[in-house]
Amino acid sequence: MGQHAPPVVKQQRRGGIQADQMKASPRLLHARLLLVACAVIGSSAARAETKLTVDPDAGNNTFSAVFDAAVGERITAVSSAVGCTLSVDEATLRGTATCSVPLTSIRVDNDDTKSEHFRQWATNKKVDPAKCTFTLQVPGLKLDAGVEPMKPVPFETQGTFAICTRPRDDRGAEKITGTIIYLPAGSYNDVRTLRIRAKIEGFNRDRYMIGPKWTDGWLARVQQLAPGVATD
Repeated sequence: MGQHAPPVVKQQRRGGIQADQMKASPRLLHARLLLVACAVIGSSAARAETKLTVDPDAGNNTFSAVFDAAVGERITAVSSAVGCTLSVDEATLRGTATCSVPLTSIRVDNDDTKSEHFRQWATNKKVDPAKCTFTLQVPGLKLDAGVEPMKPVPFETQGTFAICTRPRDDRGAEKITGTIIYLPAGSYNDVRTLRIRAKIEGFNRDRYMIGPKWTDGWLARVQQLAPGVATD
């Protein structure tokens, strides 16, 4: 799911989301998503097949999404509870990954009201927020060159998001770019680690049915607050 080593992958105003933050502008629906995580390399039966994990309780594996509004307002959603599992073939420099972020861990502009509104929008008030996660599946990632200690290696791939199990409206994938840094044992902690920064530009929440038009009671509320507010 904008838009960005030892196996550990890392990834204000008060008063709620206002009507003027939803005025007619497609830019409001688009975000830059950034994942910063540290993946810790675990044991493997063979060196060519290595398992890595990202600890959601570490507190330093983060997810952020920045939405830009037409009048310059920026709405920021953040979480420090990213969890991932990765499988890496060290011989071919190929890998796969699955990451998730609990909805209840996401804070919007560090504001309780905005965060609650976002949960309503994400669940459409049809799912318990505690049972909702943002998930990302990356079926394939190939590095063009091997990793060297402390040197970032760029990558580009695609991954599919699901919000409370809802995929994108066309079930398509998002373009992901970023870097991987290899941190030898002892440089970050006592095991080999990968520091991963992954970024998605142009993430459109409308295509995942996140917003007032799909949430009971919200569309009428927005229209009452501002008759000229667009629904997309």
